[in-house]
Amino acid sequence: MRENHQSHSIKARLDAGKIVRVMSMGVIPDPKLIEVAGLIGNLHGLWIDQEHSAVPHSQVETLLMACRASGLDAFARVPPTDYATIMRPMEAGCGGVMVAQIRTPEEVAQMVEWAKYPPLGTRGLFMANAEAGYATVPPAEHVVQANRDRWLAIQIETVEAVDCVDQIAATEGVDLLFVGPGDLACTLGVPGQALHPLCTEALEKISAACCKHGKPWGTLTRDPAHAAVCRELGCQLFSICSDVDILHRGLNSTRELFHELDQVD
Repeated sequence: MRENHQSHSIKARLDAGKIVRVMSMGVIPDPKLIEVAGLIGNLHGLWIDQEHSAVPHSQVETLLMACRASGLDAFARVPPTDYATIMRPMEAGCGGVMVAQIRTPEEVAQMVEWAKYPPLGTRGLFMANAEAGYATVPPAEHVVQANRDRWLAIQIETVEAVDCVDQIAATEGVDLLFVGPGDLACTLGVPGQALHPLCTEALEKISAACCKHGKPWGTLTRDPAHAAVCRELGCQLFSICSDVDILHRGLNSTRELFHELDQVD
């Protein structure tokens, strides 16, 4: 059963060169929303935002149970603050972690140390969790599986990260780069303009670094035009909606559907 889950994981799709579609969750972190997304969303997974939302670890564990029940893989976006913040989502069953606000190769090296078991890193071993099948997997096997299957993504969303993106992509233990277009545009001085020439120039540099070092990359995208540009540059993982986006789109479509009733006000 574990092998079957892994064969349908986000990392397995990326390794096979396939497109991955995910949504983000943080404002409305609810298991029922995950169940609905798994049924009708045509998604491969979701990511839980622990950078901009106050989702505690106990709630992450519940959300990941819903993901497993709904056939969705999951990862968590976390700040680069400390060892436990990086490691605990994986113990709870996340397929990987995505670290935000990275600026230097030295920070990247620290994230690898925290996310990977020896010999790649210094992560501590604990078996009584969902990741290790609640102590049903032999420790030696678990270490190999975790280093192979649990992945580390580094967000590229600052000018500093773009400047050293080749070094970041070259780092052993980094499995994916993820562009944060909102912060990237903001730090480049063009907030809200994800397709500004400065942003597309940065995307081209990121794409070239990933191609050079054989690493996939992903992005959060709000519209088809941005997604098309990123796809042309080799992007594989697309975060196409959030929990709030779903509400906006659903309510806006419903208002349009019943627009004639506006006349009765």
